Amino acid sequence: MTRTTDTTEAPDGTPGAGAPPVAGLLLAAGAGRRLGGRPKALLEHRGRPLIEHAARALRDGGCVPRYVVLGAAAEDVRARAELPGCVLVDNPDWATGMGSSLRAGLAALASTDATAVLVTLVDQPRVGAAAVARLLAAHRAGAELAAATYEGERGHPVLFAREHWAGVARSAEGDRGARAYLREHAARVTPVECADVADPTDIDTPEDLPLLEA
Repeated sequence: MTRTTDTTEAPDGTPGAGAPPVAGLLLAAGAGRRLGGRPKALLEHRGRPLIEHAARALRDGGCVPRYVVLGAAAEDVRARAELPGCVLVDNPDWATGMGSSLRAGLAALASTDATAVLVTLVDQPRVGAAAVARLLAAHRAGAELAAATYEGERGHPVLFAREHWAGVARSAEGDRGARAYLREHAARVTPVECADVADPTDIDTPEDLPLLEA
């Protein structure tokens, strides 16, 4: 069973006056197998664990509340990373792929009053608050489903209005996450161009590690 733990305090950001809350969901459970078993959440970026950078992007972009799904090295992450205002969700099935982490996060968020959830990945250090804020703006302008695009290619973050959560959870299997659901509902997905403010390059192999220094 997924175990949810509130780390310390209530979220330290607040939505604008009258704005419905949009939750931030950070998927950070992977073991970094192609990195020699180095969990991506704990890779060093600007002197701190990479997971802190990703959580800060959700905060500064305007997401409230903020949930973080942990798996591999979860206790080490708790001990080493500072994640104020975040709720940590344990995914015991993390080894089965991203889909299980997405399901665990959505299940944990079910008890909140969030009208939508914005999902980010821990291994994209060049995706920051500006991209998060653009997707939130698209939702508040009426988008039920939204995805960041980079010169027309869809990537992360992605956003789902609450009425889509159940369908997303049902389709999330293996490492696919929400890909199948977004493809099935492509006509309803609002593309949000972010290439001028973010870069979706992820950290997958040792050859990618220099991205953390840039």
